[in-house]
Amino acid sequence: MPNPRSALISALLFLALPALAAPADDYRPTVDSEVPSLLAIYKDLHAHPELSQYEEHTAALLANELRKSGYTVTEHVGRYADGQGAYGVVAILKNGAGPMVLLRTEMDALPVEEKTGLPFASQVRTKNDAGETVGVMHACGHDLHMACFLGTARTLAGIKDRWHGTLLLIGQPAEERIGGARAMLADGLYARFGKPDYCIAQHDDPSIAAGNVGVVPGPLLASSTSVDVIIRGVGGHGAHPDATKDPIVVAAQFVLALQTIVSRQTAPQDPAVVTVGSIHGGTKHNIIPDEVKLEISTRAFSENVRQNILASIERIARGVALAAGIPEHRAPIVTVDPDHAPVTYNDPELAGRLKEALRVSLGGDHVLDSKPEMASEDFGLFGLEGRQIPVFMLRLGAADPEKLKESLRTGKPLPSLHSSLFFPMVEPAIRTGVIAMTSSVLELMAK
Repeated sequence: MPNPRSALISALLFLALPALAAPADDYRPTVDSEVPSLLAIYKDLHAHPELSQYEEHTAALLANELRKSGYTVTEHVGRYADGQGAYGVVAILKNGAGPMVLLRTEMDALPVEEKTGLPFASQVRTKNDAGETVGVMHACGHDLHMACFLGTARTLAGIKDRWHGTLLLIGQPAEERIGGARAMLADGLYARFGKPDYCIAQHDDPSIAAGNVGVVPGPLLASSTSVDVIIRGVGGHGAHPDATKDPIVVAAQFVLALQTIVSRQTAPQDPAVVTVGSIHGGTKHNIIPDEVKLEISTRAFSENVRQNILASIERIARGVALAAGIPEHRAPIVTVDPDHAPVTYNDPELAGRLKEALRVSLGGDHVLDSKPEMASEDFGLFGLEGRQIPVFMLRLGAADPEKLKESLRTGKPLPSLHSSLFFPMVEPAIRTGVIAMTSSVLELMAK
C-alpha cells in the first residue's frame, strides 16, 4: 500500500515542476488539469489488464478516448504471421502542411500475479495459450505509458495553434511478445496512414526518480532472439541408466556449456546475454525421459554478436549430444524464432535535439544521461530496416525518490519491471511523461 510519506513526496514533485517557467503560451497548466482524469484512466487500466494479442477492451478504451479528443481513429490494425487479426489502434490528427510524427504506446500486460496490495490492484486471472490459468498484471508500466499517451494526445489537440503537420498516434498490441509492431507494419500501416518523419515513444524506468527523464543517444535496448532447443536422448528405466542416453544429464551439461558463449566466445567489449528461461523434461522419479525442452533468450547490441551466439548454441547442443553418445538420428533440434526484436537505436541527432527541448520544458536538473541496457523492445521496427526513419525512446522516471535513495544507500534493489511488486510513483510520472512527450512533438512540429 502507498504510504503517506510517498504521497507527500508525490504532491511536492507535482507542485514543484510548474514553477520552472511560466511563459504566456505555457501548456503545463492544461496538463495539470488533466492529471486527475488521467490518473483515473491509469487505475482503470491497471485493474483490468489484458495479455498480448487479447487487448480488446484496452484498445477500445484508447480508441474512445482519442475520438473524444478529435482524432480520426481506426481500430483492428495489424495482422500476425498466423493470420490472426490484431487490436492495433491508429489515430490521426491533421493540422495543415508539415512533418508527420508517430507517437506510440503499448497496450499489453504480463502473465504475472500482482502482489502490490494496491486498492486498484489487478485481480484478473485468465487462460494463457497453453491453457494454464495465470494472473495478469501491468508489471511493465504500459498502463502508465497509455495514460501519458492520452494526456499528450489531449494536450496537443488543444494547442493546435502551436504546431503544424500530422500526428500519427499508435496503440500497439503484443509488445511483450515482440509481435505487435511487426503485425501493424504487415497490415500496411505506412501505406494506409502515411510514413512518418519521426517516431517517438517512452518507457518507464524504476532506476530513475519520478519527475526526471533519461536520454540515451545511439543503442538503447538490445536485440532479443528466442531459441527453442529439444535435447533428445533414449529413455528407459531409472534403474538401468546404462541402457539409456539420459537427456536430462545432457541438458544440464548443455546449460553449463552455454555460459562460455559470453565468457569465452564473445569479445569482452561486446555486451551479450544468454538466458535459459525454461527447462522441462521427465514425468516420474524412476523414468529417464526421451527428451528435454529448453527455451532460451539471447541479447546483443550488434548483428555479428547475435549471429555468433546463435551459431554457438547450435554447435554446443550438437557437441554435448555427440559426447554423450546420442545417435545422429536423435541429434538436438534447435529452432530460432525468425521474429526477433532488433536493437532499439536512438538516432543521435534526434536524441540531442529532443534533449535540449526536454531541458527547457522540464528543467536541466530533471533531464539525465542514462545508459543502454539489455532489455528489448519492438519499437525500433517502426524505424524500418536500415533505420530509414529516425527513432527516439525516452526513459521516464518511475521510482519514489526517497525509496530510490535508500536503495542506493543499502544496495537493496527496488522491485523491477516484470515484478509482481512493481508500482510506479504515478502522479509525477504521468505529469512528467505528458510534458516530455508534448515538448518533444512541439520541437519537431513547431510552427
